Order: sequence, then structure tokens, then C-alpha cells
Amino acid sequence: MAAAAALGGLGLLRARLRLAAAAAATSAGLGRTGHRAPQLPGGVAAAAFPSAGRSYGSQAKEEEELRVRYLDDEHKGIVVLGLNRSHAKNALSKNLVKMMSKAMDALKSDKKVRTVVFRSEVPGIFCAANLPVPTIAAIDGAALGGGLELALACDIRVAASSAKMGLVETKLAIIPGAGGTQRLPRTIGVSLAKELIFSARIVDGEEAKSIGLISHVVEQNEAGDAAYRRALALAREFLPQGPVAMRVAKLAINQGMEVDLVTGLAIEEACYAQTIPTKDRIEGLLAFKEKRPPRYKGE
Repeated sequence: MAAAAALGGLGLLRARLRLAAAAAATSAGLGRTGHRAPQLPGGVAAAAFPSAGRSYGSQAKEEEELRVRYLDDEHKGIVVLGLNRSHAKNALSKNLVKMMSKAMDALKSDKKVRTVVFRSEVPGIFCAANLPVPTIAAIDGAALGGGLELALACDIRVAASSAKMGLVETKLAIIPGAGGTQRLPRTIGVSLAKELIFSARIVDGEEAKSIGLISHVVEQNEAGDAAYRRALALAREFLPQGPVAMRVAKLAINQGMEVDLVTGLAIEEACYAQTIPTKDRIEGLLAFKEKRPPRYKGE
């Protein structure tokens, strides 16, 4: 199944890195406020993608720029991607973009993955993806420039009230080059998007929520991970649903938003038809009849 456009910006990011190192330097992102990351809720299996393979361990190595964790227990099905390029404040490098691309390819083909949460492993910084499953950006610190562009590529954004967000590239005499000029207007409207980009204005979580830039705003906690915990709670709401239906629903929405209503309805009809012959649909009907929770397998 072709993945709906969540972060087709990876290709754009590669081009952007060739344009100017200064653009990468603005990729401050989504992180916390100067605290070490607490242990993730639920059991955690850690994996890194220095190559296309998947390795497991109880802790990711400090030098790993991209950390991939498969959560267990009540969070099973949720994968957390953590950016860990602390020495460069998560600025996007060719190597990091390459690792993200490989991670995306691995996750796309994993039917056990239901939702992906993007966060920063670097205190106070964030810098998300073209996946067929729901993606959530947890913004606990600053998401500026490329960091916000990556968050915009996610399906849902959650931020702490103290978080800072903005597309500030015009201060460097360049423009947002990883999807910002296209995704921001589609998110908050053309006129307001122009205002924010022209002024390079930075907004906090409360203002971001008021203009529709994020879906949820939460008060920051002492650990500095309030947005991440809200993102996990939101992801848990997605877990019981049929995996095939979730992927097809995302595809229908993303493709439908790029066309007129009549064409969009045709896309919806075609996507609906894909769910009819699935084993999950039969399981859903049986579970409803037998008054029990469904046991979906993504088939």
C-alpha cells in the first residue's frame, strides 16, 4: 500500500542540507526543558537503525543519533522514535536523515506497529514521517525551523504550554525548505501562515493551540515530558482499532485533502472497498456479536 504523505519531506530535507548548513542549524526541535528522560511507561525494547537491520537492548547507546523503542504492556503497538543528536541540538545531518529514512522503511512493513510517537532525547530540543500508521509529534521544548517542519509532517501534534514553535528561516535569508511553506498553510490557513513565516514569529503552546497549529496543549510537568505522556495516552486510544482500517483511513484522508470533494468521495469508496475482504472485518463483526473485545491481526 502506498503510504499517505506524512513526511515526504525526507527527500526535501536532503536537498535542503545541500543548500545551506545554516538551514540545518535552525532545526531546533521538540524536546524537554533540561531534564534527563524518565524511564518510558511500560516495558521498553530499544532498537537503533545504524543500518537497515533492527537491534535490541535495554538501553540505546549514547552515540546513537536515532533511537527506536518498541513499547510493551498496555503500550504494545506503539513505537517511539527519539532524536538524539545532542552535540548539534538535533540539527538535521545527512546521516540522521538517512537513518530516519531506513527506520521509516522498516516501520512501514511492520504490521505490529499501530502508532508512532516522535520525541526528542535531547533536553529542550526536537527535530517526525512518511508512514502509513498514525504519527504523533510530542513537543515538550522548542520546535523551530526544521523541527517544526518535521512536526507538521505528523498527523497530530501535542505540545506543552511552555513549548516554542516557529518557522524562523527568513531570519537567515532563506525560506522553510522541508515542507513548511506547504504544510503550514494547509494547517492554519494561508493568510496566518504567511504572517508567521514573513515575521519569523515564535509562538508558545497556548497560542499554537488557538490558531490550530497543534491539537492538544498541556501544562508542563517537573520531568519536562508532559506532551510526550499526553501523546502516549492519545496513542493508546488508537490501539484497539483495526490496523488495516487505520492505515486505509489515513490514506483516504491524506489523498482526499489534495483533490475536490467528488474525487475525494471516490477515493473514500475505493479505500472502503479495501477493508471489506479483510479478516479483521470478520473478526470485528464476530466480536460485536459475541460481546467481546476484537482480536485484530492486521489481516
